[in-house]
Amino acid sequence: MEKVFFHLLIYLIMKEKDPIENPAERLKTAAVGMVSNIKTQTVGEAGEQPTPAYAAIDVVRSIIEDWPAMSKKSANQTIDTYGPPNEAIASRLIWYNNGPWKRTIVYRDEIPHNFPQPHSVVIDNCIDDQVPVEMFGELARFDGSVIVETTRGDVSARRDMEAANILALNLMHEIVSGRLTAEQAREKYSEQTAAFVMNRPAPYAEQLQFEVPKGNTMDTDQVTIIDNMLNQAKEKLKDITGLNKG
Repeated sequence: MEKVFFHLLIYLIMKEKDPIENPAERLKTAAVGMVSNIKTQTVGEAGEQPTPAYAAIDVVRSIIEDWPAMSKKSANQTIDTYGPPNEAIASRLIWYNNGPWKRTIVYRDEIPHNFPQPHSVVIDNCIDDQVPVEMFGELARFDGSVIVETTRGDVSARRDMEAANILALNLMHEIVSGRLTAEQAREKYSEQTAAFVMNRPAPYAEQLQFEVPKGNTMDTDQVTIIDNMLNQAKEKLKDITGLNKG
């Protein structure tokens, strides 16, 4: 019965006239979104798909030629370590599956950050990982440059150099594992950063100290709209038929 009801409603909406926007487009957009969801979850194409090609290095060099000093330095260091990026546009360079990373982005535009010392945020290093929701607050207290994207199933760190991001992600893992509080992690970050800058042993800034998950970290959440859609559909049918008037 509900299926017949929805078919009738969709037919009426398709016929409805709206001088500003065709209301049928909203249903079409929702339908396309649902079909895409089914496809990505059943065919195995879910998530970010890496670009297989590489940008021409002469094009990359011309893009970063006039970048700010820190952005240009980070770009050149990343090129020296991993080769040319997979994608290159005026505002950023992007690598996929480079070394331990799911994705690396070097940005042209700098963001100032003062913890643990003044620097410019220009490079984003990302890994697959899952973080319990109850740990979000603790991670935010640790470092606002550690970004958790639950739906995508990844965590990234954004700072001035790759070593700083390695350090941030190692400490993120320590917090999520319950071995450090945010305050303890901040203290350790400062300690390890000072050691690294002074060319002393700083293992937490040199390589990831934990096993990084490989895929299957996305959280697609739960469908909650069905009852709301049914109620709204009934009201919409009344709007169309005039039963809501008077």
